[in-house]
Amino acid sequence: MQLQDRVVLVTGGSSGLGAATARMAWQAGARVLLADRAEPPAGHPLRALDPAGERWLWQPTDVADDTAATAAVHAAQDRFGRLDVLVNAAGLAFAEKVHGREGPHQLGTFQRVLQVNLLGSFNMMRLAVPAMLASPPLPGQAEDACRGVILFTASIAAFDGQIGQVAYAASKGGVAAMTLPAARELARDRIRVMTIAPGVFDTPMMQGLPDAARTSLEATVPHPARLGCPEEFAALVGHVIENDYLNGEVIRLDGALRMGPR
Repeated sequence: MQLQDRVVLVTGGSSGLGAATARMAWQAGARVLLADRAEPPAGHPLRALDPAGERWLWQPTDVADDTAATAAVHAAQDRFGRLDVLVNAAGLAFAEKVHGREGPHQLGTFQRVLQVNLLGSFNMMRLAVPAMLASPPLPGQAEDACRGVILFTASIAAFDGQIGQVAYAASKGGVAAMTLPAARELARDRIRVMTIAPGVFDTPMMQGLPDAARTSLEATVPHPARLGCPEEFAALVGHVIENDYLNGEVIRLDGALRMGPR
């Protein structure tokens, strides 16, 4: 699937990996719906590339909320007339031990992490599918062409979860586990489902770390020994969308990093 003239919905598109993905899609000729609780800041790439908002729109969205998520999908259809790609980049990270100095892990924080990362990803997928199926073929599109792409964002914590990452690892592990059964089911509709599991990336969450902590973290990555760039994540998203033989798989994007227990 080529991105030219397609419509891409990016959850978490106001910052970090989502913002980089939105820029990549826009530059490839797509129209972009940013579904995010936060409004895109003044420095968001699409504000600079398209200040009039001709090919992009922000829709305030809580991905775990049925009404808000439905409104985001409808906004893409109403504004741009179709939906071809869903990139789930919205996520929540929270560190807490099963039993720490403050006592047992809070049930509410575990629930919230699963709500955003796992339930939110499923919620957006289930709502995006009928919109993709309702989108008319583009001129010149083959009858057996891919009709949609759904891309989840997991994490290497799904496989190498560290101490304090029980909730986060569980949520991202669930995202990874959804990939194959969803791809198998939606194959009948010619919709592909893929997941990227990033390692440590230079996102706003990481930018708040002290310099010493960043340096130490970068040193754990075998090669290249640095944090990943959001543009590298976006580049892989673009390749996944365009490569029709990629389906039902989880791709690690981590510089060969395998996290230790701490």
